[in-house]
Amino acid sequence: MDISQLVNITCRAWTLPILASLHNGVPGRQAPLLAATGAGRSSFALSMDHLIEIGLLERNPGYGHPLRPEFRLTEEGIRAAALAHDVKGNGGRLVLRKAWTVPVLATLQEPRPFGGIKAGLGSITDRALSQSLKSLEGEGWVERRIDPALRPVRPIYGAINAGHEIAQSIAPHLSA
Repeated sequence: MDISQLVNITCRAWTLPILASLHNGVPGRQAPLLAATGAGRSSFALSMDHLIEIGLLERNPGYGHPLRPEFRLTEEGIRAAALAHDVKGNGGRLVLRKAWTVPVLATLQEPRPFGGIKAGLGSITDRALSQSLKSLEGEGWVERRIDPALRPVRPIYGAINAGHEIAQSIAPHLSA
């Protein structure tokens, strides 16, 4: 999996909790998944549709009623669910449901300046990256420090505490 796939997976709020729940053996039907994730029905439905659209989830043929279908992970979905399980096991807070949190942490395997983080994410806007970094700083997952040896002087961001643990748990799932 590369960083663009990770961005695509996390662009919906409930995709990681749904994938982690399926990885943990929660049945692939709406009621058990809703109970396991705590999601609202409409946002849950959007997240499920997104997971189907990107090929991580599929309808289980021959199972479930047409109005209450059963879903299962695809081959790629199994790998994504393992990543979601690892991330959820290391944090699991509401901040993980924000679209750019996990991809930003994935780029912080080592401390980087703002531009280095942005280059690693490609499609992120300056504003979205800035807000994500502030949110992660507020959680105590990212540390912003000024390196006086650099010219011009600029902040360097590094994952700390649970953010560092999440960044390390993402590393084995990402390819170059």
